[in-house]
Amino acid sequence: MTSSPPSVLSRSVWGSGPALLLAHGAGSDVQDSFGPVIASLAESRTVIGPDYPGSGSTPLTDRPLNLDNLADEIVESAVQSGAESFAISGFSMGTTVAVRAAVRHPERVRALVLSAGFAFPNPRMRLAVDTWRALGRRDPAGRELAAYLSLMVGGPDWLDERSGAEIEEQLGLFAAGLPAGTDAQLALFEQIDVRPDLARVRVPVLVVSPSRDLLITPLHSRELANGIPGAELAVLDCGHAIAAERPAEWAELIRSFLDRVGA
Repeated sequence: MTSSPPSVLSRSVWGSGPALLLAHGAGSDVQDSFGPVIASLAESRTVIGPDYPGSGSTPLTDRPLNLDNLADEIVESAVQSGAESFAISGFSMGTTVAVRAAVRHPERVRALVLSAGFAFPNPRMRLAVDTWRALGRRDPAGRELAAYLSLMVGGPDWLDERSGAEIEEQLGLFAAGLPAGTDAQLALFEQIDVRPDLARVRVPVLVVSPSRDLLITPLHSRELANGIPGAELAVLDCGHAIAAERPAEWAELIRSFLDRVGA
């Protein structure tokens, strides 16, 4: 596939050098998913961070989101930023966007880093997402949803080490920070299935698996690594929120892999 519609996504660009496109998670934005590692990655790369509809400065659309369109739009956002080819680092749901982009735009995508990701939401993950959506519809700024998300995305050991004040601060951030497009992005889980795409990926791939992830368990990372020809698997001792718990280690994994494969 050689062309795509103009991107309507707002985006930020940092650094210089070979291009690295970011694909953030659902109910998140680029800063939330990648913020603590962006500066490190931008030391040697042009980092391009688009936000999905309803996240960051991108307005929420009145049509349901579609994985193909999201993949095309993040690719076009990179092209509009001056990058003819690039690696993609996908986080959480962004891993499925990254895989679909690699299959639909093989002439542009040079490598993938898939962190805390999945190919298909199994019944357990669907239950977690359905609960998230139900709590969000009831009270998107409420304590119940903030507490649920804290328990799901924080590694148990990391949460055990937080003080009461730190937990309350995190609950406040969750309550205040959920994007307007969260429910529309989570609705994508009803249609996502990139399992048929995995064997079609023809670029170097690193799968990063948080070993204590309760939202998207390590089973899903193993399925990604097993399904993509030649994919490498790396494990980080943390929960789903890698950027909060292991930012330095995560950035080093991404940098060293992309340097090694020449992406």
